Amino acid sequence: MKTYKLTGEIELPISIDEAWTFFSNPNNLGKIMPKEMAFKVIDGATLPLYTGQIIEYTVTPLPLLTTAWVSEINHINKPYFFVDTQLDGPYKLWHHKHYLESTPTGTKITDVVHYQVPYGILGRLLHPLVIRPKLNKIFNYRTIQIKALFS
Repeated sequence: MKTYKLTGEIELPISIDEAWTFFSNPNNLGKIMPKEMAFKVIDGATLPLYTGQIIEYTVTPLPLLTTAWVSEINHINKPYFFVDTQLDGPYKLWHHKHYLESTPTGTKITDVVHYQVPYGILGRLLHPLVIRPKLNKIFNYRTIQIKALFS
């Protein structure tokens, strides 16, 4: 099974504590997701974030395809790092590492996602045509929204 990697980085003119408060709150995900994704937290987004926390969402990755997404918070090193893994959802594997690092001008946020697509050979064929472009679009949109919120 092929594992793909997606990375992104953004620097914001805010403190690491302010960045942690925003990015570790699952309720803020809807603020930075494209509207057509219809992202909604269903359960488990209590604060503060803790290891073992289970969070349930619904998301519409493709038109007319709404699905549940259940993730678990696996590791936390406040305010520098946390990891979530999909337990149920649209991917065969989704492992998302969030790094926060203080810089002279604010905080650098780095996302590293390892993922596997569903549907075997069909998923691998759809990856460069549909799945990867959709993920790039989502992460580009997130970057624009985050910059607008904190600039």
